[in-house]
Amino acid sequence: MSGQAHKDSFFHGDGITLRFGGVVALSGVGFHVRRDSLQAIIGPNGAGKTSLFNVITGFYRMDDGEVRLEGDRISGLPPHLVARRGIVRTFQNLEIFTNMTVLENVLTGGHLLGRYGPADFFFRTRRFFREEKELRERAEAALEFVGLSAHRDLPAGQLPFGSQRLLEIARALAAEPRILLLDEPAAGLNMKETSALGELIRRIVERKTTVVMVEHDMDLVMRISDRILVLNYGEVIASGTPSEIQKDPAVIAAYLGEE
Repeated sequence: MSGQAHKDSFFHGDGITLRFGGVVALSGVGFHVRRDSLQAIIGPNGAGKTSLFNVITGFYRMDDGEVRLEGDRISGLPPHLVARRGIVRTFQNLEIFTNMTVLENVLTGGHLLGRYGPADFFFRTRRFFREEKELRERAEAALEFVGLSAHRDLPAGQLPFGSQRLLEIARALAAEPRILLLDEPAAGLNMKETSALGELIRRIVERKTTVVMVEHDMDLVMRISDRILVLNYGEVIASGTPSEIQKDPAVIAAYLGEE
């Protein structure tokens, strides 16, 4: 990565390599993400996109390379400490608690910011009540932001699929992330829901949250992304603006199709 790229990015990775036995899932992957921007990651199935997310968030331990946030190395940290640094993710498959209410689901995300200890909980100290009040306010604000306030007391399992996707995003936002990683947020959505999702993601960026998104819907990616990183067989084959990516011969051949 160039010195200029380091200067412009507050979140970056260098030389990320990940092996599963003899299979190389990621090979020397580098990326840089500018603050308050939307970076998309695209590529064919098996290109290494979700593996990269798993490395960034500490679910996988890379064999080589590093990830840094504002100059601080976060690679090697366990997932809960990565999250405490402000990197929060959603998952490719829905991960919600269907037997809990919509609000209770969002509250689980906000607890990441809690600082009170077991004694505060047991003795119901002022600190406990203060933090619980703040947590509830954050959760309710997140639900309002994604448009689910009216369903706050409904069991999450009763929400339609598209609303469950929004609930997962609201839960992540309740943790007040500095960087939000979205893993195929449009999967399973219809055209109208996908359009609304794109508008929501841009509003997240506008409120000063950096977003990194893995997505297969090329219309969505090209419409809302600031920059795009393209992976193929675990390697970076292109990086640039949507217009640059659409014209890149390597991307056309590997992913978008010759036409």
